[in-house]
Amino acid sequence: MSALKGPVTRRIPPGEDRERLVCLDCGFVNYQNPKVVVGSVVTSADKLLLCRRAIEPRRGFWTIPAGFLEEHEDPQAGARREAREEATADIAIDALLAVYTVARISQVQLIYRATLAGAFAPGPESLDVALFDWDRLPWDELAFPSVHWALRHHRSVLGQSVFAPFVNPTGETGDMGPTSRI
Repeated sequence: MSALKGPVTRRIPPGEDRERLVCLDCGFVNYQNPKVVVGSVVTSADKLLLCRRAIEPRRGFWTIPAGFLEEHEDPQAGARREAREEATADIAIDALLAVYTVARISQVQLIYRATLAGAFAPGPESLDVALFDWDRLPWDELAFPSVHWALRHHRSVLGQSVFAPFVNPTGETGDMGPTSRI
């Protein structure tokens, strides 16, 4: 019997190809899987809804309404919840816009295309929310590379009802370095 209890030993379980945390007493394997983020590029007429973050990381920077999917939650319901939490907004989801990966932080992002269905205001996670014309977007103040990608991908399919979801732009990993914008 081990002195420490629970999944505390790294080893390759039978039938696996990588080390995992395993409990030596009962054999339980602690699978650590990616986090799923859900969000949307929300429009009203020809304007785009952005939220100025009131929380870290990247407090004070602009983003699309997005956040972690909750357990037992449908991804589209999660994206609608995030729009309500961050912008007190109700949205109508039209299509899956993109599936991005940020492997460095084990994140998969499901980004939808949506339209605003009413009023909006800052929620508890936002300092401000606003609608922006394309030529007035605060590009240098966007919080994450995937926000840049999503806005540009959204623009590239304007007016299209059918399109394949986008993925990370070629060579882009989602890191915050100087080449992280498309």
